[in-house]
Amino acid sequence: MIQQLPTVFLLNMADTTTFEQSVYIDAPIAIVDQTITDQELMHRWLNPLLKCEPVGEWSSQIGSQTRFMIRIPLLNPTLQSRVIERQEGLVVWAFDGFFQGRDRWQCQPEIGGTRLINRFEFRMENPVVAFGFQTFAAKLTRRDMQSQLQRLKQVAEQYYAQSESP
Repeated sequence: MIQQLPTVFLLNMADTTTFEQSVYIDAPIAIVDQTITDQELMHRWLNPLLKCEPVGEWSSQIGSQTRFMIRIPLLNPTLQSRVIERQEGLVVWAFDGFFQGRDRWQCQPEIGGTRLINRFEFRMENPVVAFGFQTFAAKLTRRDMQSQLQRLKQVAEQYYAQSESP
């Protein structure tokens, strides 16, 4: 049974936009954590319009860096990210590029599995870009994040089932 908290969209006084949602995953925290941070597993659930490349060796340890490219013809906007918080069941990437923000993935134990909470906070300094995002892309981004969480859930549960079979 899929349990999901409602998606929250907030715009506070600091002009920070926040999307937050969660999903129950029928797998232990260690498996969910690996699904979030393992490069091969990540590419199975990440939005196909995103390309994630390490800067140097792939790692999810504090200080490691990645480059996320959004595959939009002619534009290909890029975000630089680095891990700023890390422990098993928690990873926070800080982004810089055409917007600044944080993408927090936090696991909480639940009976029989894990509650994964994804909180994406960002700020766009350019008012034209911010207006364009709010007007054209905010709803799409929210829907995409929900879809991405469902793909991550599926990948984690399949990975867990395979690790449990003889």
